[in-house]
This record gives sequence, structure tokens and C-alpha cells, in this order.
Amino acid sequence: MSITEVALSSSSTTRAMPVLGMGTGGYPFTVDAKKKLAIRHAIELGYRHFDTASLYQFEPALGEAIAEALHLGLINSRSDLFITSKLWCTDAHPDLVLPAIRETLRNLKLDYLDLYLIHWPMSLKPGACSFPIKSEDIVPLDLKSVWGAMEECQRLGLAKSIGVSNFTRKKIAELLQTAKIPPAVNQVELNPVWQQKNLREFCKEKGIHVIAYSPLGGQAWPGSKNLVLESEVLNDISKAKGKTVAQVSLRWIYEQGASMVVKSLNKERMKENMGIFDWELSEEDHLKISQIPQCKRISTYSLLSPQESRNSIDLLDVDIVED
Repeated sequence: MSITEVALSSSSTTRAMPVLGMGTGGYPFTVDAKKKLAIRHAIELGYRHFDTASLYQFEPALGEAIAEALHLGLINSRSDLFITSKLWCTDAHPDLVLPAIRETLRNLKLDYLDLYLIHWPMSLKPGACSFPIKSEDIVPLDLKSVWGAMEECQRLGLAKSIGVSNFTRKKIAELLQTAKIPPAVNQVELNPVWQQKNLREFCKEKGIHVIAYSPLGGQAWPGSKNLVLESEVLNDISKAKGKTVAQVSLRWIYEQGASMVVKSLNKERMKENMGIFDWELSEEDHLKISQIPQCKRISTYSLLSPQESRNSIDLLDVDIVED
């Protein structure tokens, strides 16, 4: 196994997962030729891990890109790739998990996923996959039964590994009480501006690998700042190292023992993001980064329609913010 891969434990087997993956999310969830071309460029550059979700509405386009890469000889076989997708909250019901993964596989034109994740620790009323969500559609998550259905996905070979996303320590502990197959992964918001030290240590103790989403600070919204790319500390380190701020952030995540999925449609930036494996951050760099003020961008409240009155909604049981 190379330094660009990590061992992903899955029940009785261990598999290699690329440390650096390409994300395909981004609101609004639309598909265009530029996004599809970006997948091809990523494969040409050497990306082998692609992260998607039913919510993103990108599974069919990713499936087409994979088929095209095979046809062009950019990859030798399906097994050259590591494909992750996620169960959306409208399907987070025991009887809907298997139909959902089968629909995902039809969209992708694949026989199996390498990794299938519960996208969020909550359920919504069954129905069409919609976003933003409405608070009245949130219903209790039967975690034990939903996870049992996820385990069945793995037993049937529809997913080689299963895991979770946006789970707190409390939710993971609840899951582990009844799980027959523990989650291989917890994919969470993680970067130098939201370091999640307690969660990372907890996951390591439980043998759960952490994958970072928003490793470069997440999607920019009108009028908002990107606290990672605009960080004075990270900019100073990047200049001293002769690296980009993005490379410093990704290298920091790598040195925490985590993997990451990065979204970029720019081929040159994709290539830059791969340049994180042949250099190191110093102890002084780590000390400076550890002192960066922390700020989380994503929470359950951020999924709600802007018209929702947040003050009247109690989402403590499904929220993902912890110390």
C-alpha cells in the first residue's frame, strides 16, 4: 500500500482506499458538461476515489464518466476506482435502504459501491429527494434498524464497506451498541478551521477512519468568507513552504491520519491538490495551526429552508455540532 492509500477495515476484510478523493457535491445540485469533463480530467491526472450521493443528482453523470474512462482506456477495469455514495434522509428507513442503494447502482451503472454512507444522522418523510429540507418533514431515525439494512447491503455485496457521515461521538456510540458490522468510516466537515480533535480521537479509538469533506473551507456563498483559504496563519505557512494554502490545509488533514474529498473543476488545481505527499509540516506549523480560531460552517440548521424559523425548531437530537 502506498502513502496515497489508507487501509479501510470492513468486517473481516481490509481494503485500500485512496487518501485523496474528488467530491461531486455543490449546491445548487445541477449537472453540466463542465462537471462531467472534470471527472475525466481527474481520472487522467490519477484520481481514483470519487465521492457522490443521491442528493447531489450526479450519480448518472458519474456513471457515464466511468464508462467513458473504461472505453478510452484511462482505467483498466471498474476495480481501479473507489466509488462512494450516500443514503439520503428520505430513504433512511429500514425498508427503503436496499431499494435506495439499488437505485444508486442503476444510476452509476455499477454492480457494487466501494463505500456506502448514511448521509446524515436523521430521517425525513419518505418521498422525493428535496433540498433545502422542511422541519416538518424530519422524523425520528430508527438507527438500529437502518444500520441493520446497511449491514445487509454489505452482506449482499452491494457495498464493500459501509459507514456514516456527519455523526457525532454520541451518535456513533449509540450505533456501536447494536451494530454487528461497525462503521468503517465517518465522513465529516474537517479542516484547519474546524479541527474536530475530540471526534477524531474518538473515531481512532473505535477503529473508524475519518474522511474530511470541505477540506478547503467549503462552498463559497455570496458575501461569505472562506476562513481556510483566507487564513493568515495558513497563508504565512504556505509562503514559507512554497506551497498553496490549499496544499497546506490538505497536508494538515493528511498528517492527522484522515483522508479527504476535494471538489474542483479546474484541472490545474486538481493537480496542485495532489502535491501533498512529498513534504511535511513542522512542529511549529502544527502549533500555529492548532491555535486558529474554530468555526463550523455546516449544521442541521444549515439544511433548512431560509423561510424556516430556527428559534422554534429543536434539532438537538439530530444536529452535528459538538465540542
